[in-house]
Amino acid sequence: MKPIIHELFQKTRLLNKELNQVLKKHDLFAAQWSVLYYVNQRGETTLTQIWKYLNVEAPTVTRTVKRLEELGWLSTYTGDDRREKRVRLKADASERLPEILETVNFFERKLMANLTESEQDLLMDLLNKLDNERS
Repeated sequence: MKPIIHELFQKTRLLNKELNQVLKKHDLFAAQWSVLYYVNQRGETTLTQIWKYLNVEAPTVTRTVKRLEELGWLSTYTGDDRREKRVRLKADASERLPEILETVNFFERKLMANLTESEQDLLMDLLNKLDNERS
């Protein structure tokens, strides 16, 4: 058997470390960026939707969202159900995101430079297929 899981974990650790370095100039960490990315893509969302998307425990997302709220990126409020916490980007966060997106896109282009466009498409297809197999 090939050590695929081991290699995926190793690459994930490396990517996380390098992305943290790239995001340092924006005073963000990769985990915070993941939340901002999701909220930006979805618009208004819930804490539950975020932790399910990220495949992490609810307290982890709660802490990250709270920190992003303190940093002025997100605002939270109670939903129709008092137990539901809703999350959205603050208006000025939407204005600051394009610079961060460009930083992350540059990092991704540099990272993917050794892969052809079709190899990148294949990688995405394979990663999505792994996720679909779990469902």
